[in-house]
Amino acid sequence: MTSIFFPGKLMMSLLTMLVCACALSACSSASGTSGASNTAKKPEWIPLFNGKDINDWMVKIHHHEVGENFGNTFRVEDSIIKIRYDQYGDFNEQYGHLYYKQPYSHYHLKFEYRFVGKWCTTAPGYTILNSGVMFHSQDPRTMPKEQDWPISVEMQLLAGLGDGQPRPTGNMCSPGTNVVYKGRLEPQHCLESSSQTYEGEQWVHGELIVLGDSLITHIINGDTVLQYSKPQIGGGVVNRYDPAIKIDGKLLTEGYIALQSEGQPIDFRRIELLDLSGNKRGVPVKRP
Repeated sequence: MTSIFFPGKLMMSLLTMLVCACALSACSSASGTSGASNTAKKPEWIPLFNGKDINDWMVKIHHHEVGENFGNTFRVEDSIIKIRYDQYGDFNEQYGHLYYKQPYSHYHLKFEYRFVGKWCTTAPGYTILNSGVMFHSQDPRTMPKEQDWPISVEMQLLAGLGDGQPRPTGNMCSPGTNVVYKGRLEPQHCLESSSQTYEGEQWVHGELIVLGDSLITHIINGDTVLQYSKPQIGGGVVNRYDPAIKIDGKLLTEGYIALQSEGQPIDFRRIELLDLSGNKRGVPVKRP
């Protein structure tokens, strides 16, 4: 093999060029990796309420057809969804719900609420300073006109009655459903959370982490206050439903999110959702 001799200066020049080339290659590779990382899709919070109207929501009120917002129960003012009864007269068990337009399965929901004004005196007494956020709910379009409550799970919202007695919020209620709590199918309609009592017309921050038919977590003002699992159709409370919908024992893997009206004025704002459905992150599940 013939050997090749490079003068010292030329050798140094070639080495310098080689080092520079390697450095440029490394920079280019790092830049490409960074660029790919920067362009990777990150989970984003989806605003369910646009602060202007409820066009993305559906109304269903007991004794009324889907879409009839009786008495202007659900209205938007000052970037707030307000639930009011000033046009009601007799409440007449006109329990209502405002449903977001599409179902979800795995997600993290956050919202703020506050109780305001005077309770509708013709509503049942238990509804004083009482409302809720329903989830894993049946499609309101599958509810007969005279069905009172949707088959769903409820994150119940309560406020203190000013009597010095504890009244936690972020509880669980189960209209037409059951859940597993502490390893057993819970026989009670409602489960009390560990939250503190909130008095007056203050804003309270609520969060709900729903993992399909697995773990459900309730959070109030940053504190985890209740956990349970295996939400499923069953139990009572719901009346005059379509029997084809109420299949007792069927696990609930997805459903609609709804804000409740049952006689107490309440405000909701900053309603956002982070989709946790794996590869479908940011994309709602398809309707059944």
